[in-house]
Amino acid sequence: MQSKKTFAPEGIQSGSGAGAKADAGDTRVDGVNFAFDDLRGWISEAEKLGEVRHVTGASWEKDIGMAAELVLRDGTAPAVLFDEIPGYPKGFRVLTNFYGGKRMNMTMGFPTGLSKLELTDAHFKYQIDGLPTIAHEIVDDGPVFENVLEGDAVDVTMFPTPLWHEHDGGRYFGTGSFDVTQDPDSDWINVGCYRVMVQNEKQVGIYMSPGKHGRVHRDKFEERGERMPVVVVAGGDPMIFLAACSEFPPGMCEYDIVGGMRGAALKVVRGKHTGIPFPANAEIVIEGFIEPGKRLKEGPFGEWTGYYASDVREEPVLDIAAIYHRDDPVILGCPPQRPPDELGRYRAVTRSALLRDNISRAGVPDVTDVWAHEVGGARMLLGVAIKQRYAGHARQVGHIAAQCHVGAYAGKYVVVVDEDIDVSSLEDLTWAMLTRSDPASSIDIIPEAWSTPLDPRISPEDKAKGNFRNSRAVIDACRPFHWKAEFPPVNAMSPELAAEARQKWGYLLD
Repeated sequence: MQSKKTFAPEGIQSGSGAGAKADAGDTRVDGVNFAFDDLRGWISEAEKLGEVRHVTGASWEKDIGMAAELVLRDGTAPAVLFDEIPGYPKGFRVLTNFYGGKRMNMTMGFPTGLSKLELTDAHFKYQIDGLPTIAHEIVDDGPVFENVLEGDAVDVTMFPTPLWHEHDGGRYFGTGSFDVTQDPDSDWINVGCYRVMVQNEKQVGIYMSPGKHGRVHRDKFEERGERMPVVVVAGGDPMIFLAACSEFPPGMCEYDIVGGMRGAALKVVRGKHTGIPFPANAEIVIEGFIEPGKRLKEGPFGEWTGYYASDVREEPVLDIAAIYHRDDPVILGCPPQRPPDELGRYRAVTRSALLRDNISRAGVPDVTDVWAHEVGGARMLLGVAIKQRYAGHARQVGHIAAQCHVGAYAGKYVVVVDEDIDVSSLEDLTWAMLTRSDPASSIDIIPEAWSTPLDPRISPEDKAKGNFRNSRAVIDACRPFHWKAEFPPVNAMSPELAAEARQKWGYLLD
């Protein structure tokens, strides 16, 4: 087992925006330092860390996708910025693999030395717990309006959108994008992540999985027979992208959540056609409308499960009313690969923190660590460590983790372990499952749970019927509560002796 560390707040340096308060009741502790406020600022900071490689001459048809697959599955590989892409103007660029190495801690405003669990703990304590928010600020202008294309000038193929995977059915403009919609029943602005496929110069397809907030909005407009305004942002602030990928409660705006994280209101402008707000410093924005009943074939696309599970289906199409972009724009590309990959890396941190928050808000005590494993796309395998307080504690936390907002969508396995287990380690988690659980008595099965067409295990017959459900296994891999004192001791050094061993003999590992 790996020795576990405790995150130390005093190890975090306060930044200029860290001390800002949303209101008099904001008790958020100072301690985050965001050195960037848009994608260009992020690139500059990552370059200071020596973690950006510049590549010229790579083709959108094949080269960028091949290179991306290599680096996205390697957590130590650099970010790659592609320029001088054949057929496109110099300066029209594509960035991929933004979340890895030292830059992933920098992206979230924390020191580069934190481990995965420490980063998650920091994210929970400073950016999730209490969900402090600062409302976004509407401004009149911004760099995103340096170029405005409307009417006949609209052409989304003007950007070097890559063919990301070998067998994709088209070019996906939206992989590292976020999509902005508004609830027709309220003023709730939602920012989510949904894949966006180029159909032609003036149309893109947007796939929204059932149950997601953007899909809920879309279904409401469809039921009313009304067109839905939508904005797609490609190349925004990476922190907004991370928030858009996370399961925040309905009714909350991700812009305001990121404002709370940063300690300052995000500046946004309104779309000239839809009125939907988007960041004033975004790289590329397309805005338009989804007409009810209007559909085109979409897919296939290599998805986060590691399969082309959703095949080709008719999906709603967005008619583009306008395109806005900065001079020399950058597309942020985050195409999913077979996990573990970049998607799993960033979602593991944000989703683990949110899952811990969901469990805590359900009233469950003494959850010591949570990890949504990268190999399961940060969804299909969840590890939860607890300090057992009562009989049934482990089963309680396992069922809540499996069915709360963060854990419910497309999950498969929840493994609950004692607090001595490093839940971020697959080896430790598996060892606990193999030695502390009994197959006949330690596993609960939850049938008919919320899944997705992207799940490769759902049969073709069920997919044809729209039956996107699966089952869950909750595995109690804790020492049995009623005789845990008699459970055999672990054959490993105590934390104190392990620390002494590292100090005295650690040089042997160099």
